[in-house]
Amino acid sequence: MRLNTPGGPEQGEPLPYWRLSNFYFVYFAALGSFLPYWPLYLQSERYSAAEIGQLMAILAATKVVAPNLWGWLADRGGNRIGVIRLAALLTVLGFAGVFWLHGYLWMAGILLVYSFFWNASLPAFEAHTLEYLAQDAHRYGLIRLWGSVGFIAGVLGVGWTLERRGVQVLPLVHLGLLFTLWLGSLLAPARRRIRVAARTEGSFWPILGRPEVLAFLLVFLCVQLAHGPYYVFFTVHLQAHGYGSEQAGWLWTLGVVAEIVLFLVLGRLGSGGGGRRLLLWSLLLGALRWLIIAFRVDSLALLILAQCLHAATFGVSHLAVMRIAREHFGIEHQGKGQALFNSVGYGLGGMLGSLGSGALWSGQGAGVVYGASAVLSLLAFGIAWGWVGVPGMAVKR
Repeated sequence: MRLNTPGGPEQGEPLPYWRLSNFYFVYFAALGSFLPYWPLYLQSERYSAAEIGQLMAILAATKVVAPNLWGWLADRGGNRIGVIRLAALLTVLGFAGVFWLHGYLWMAGILLVYSFFWNASLPAFEAHTLEYLAQDAHRYGLIRLWGSVGFIAGVLGVGWTLERRGVQVLPLVHLGLLFTLWLGSLLAPARRRIRVAARTEGSFWPILGRPEVLAFLLVFLCVQLAHGPYYVFFTVHLQAHGYGSEQAGWLWTLGVVAEIVLFLVLGRLGSGGGGRRLLLWSLLLGALRWLIIAFRVDSLALLILAQCLHAATFGVSHLAVMRIAREHFGIEHQGKGQALFNSVGYGLGGMLGSLGSGALWSGQGAGVVYGASAVLSLLAFGIAWGWVGVPGMAVKR
């Protein structure tokens, strides 16, 4: 499938839809094989809850540094696809150490190296995709939704496998998907950075002084802090209440299906006036989601509702990030802009959320941990109410 993009980087050049979508599919399939189940693997290796939180925090901590460094290299050299391919290959090599090195310190070192390169490829590829789309950025949702489909495939496939083969096969399965991602990066369309007539004016740093950018950075930080316990302990929490690996996989999948629906319906990144209201509602619904997971996990009906709210807690904020980055940073600073949001939100927020949940989980329990997530969602709502206007997520009518 090749879509015409009359407003694209080169007038009339067709968009390599499937080659762009393929990378998202495989990347998130690999993520789906890892994120829900790696804490279970660590638990099977007799790591404590605090150690699991610390090890998972490493994955987020590298997002503080890695996307900025690699984003700068991609913008500086102008060859983003080359950076993506190198990062994908080094990710495979870094993770392979898990088969030979054992113990807490070795595991920490492996995850540090692996995630340093793993966290480099997606922000660069997001910028690469937006560069291809140019004025047709409303098509971003149609490409990005294949990442959600890939995540579903990874979660369900690995959940089914672990139910039958045991959690010890997880490292081999994940390594295979990482290798497939590297092969997929070789198929991704290559283009050196485009020269555009209207460059982003000024340097990168003054852009950060804009009130909407600063305020949304804080909102996104709070949102990802709130997600920390979900990514680290949701599957563990489910198993403690009698759900199996396959059931947990279906519940993870439900959340991503809701995300896909959001990308299809609200995936346009054009202008409009309803986005601010949508963001505010998503933050309130996020607080409701964490409270359900905290106190009503035994109710399957309410748990299904909570997972459907993933469209609000993740999807809306992600579309807002893409809109902010596209409008404020432009092509010249797109890699650095994507890296900034990844670093502050998924990096710093994810790291602190993982560490905090790991420290509190054994002593305070799920109620306190997910209750704190609800409070963070409400804090983000207050910041957004006062300073963030996000018109770019609304659907054009």
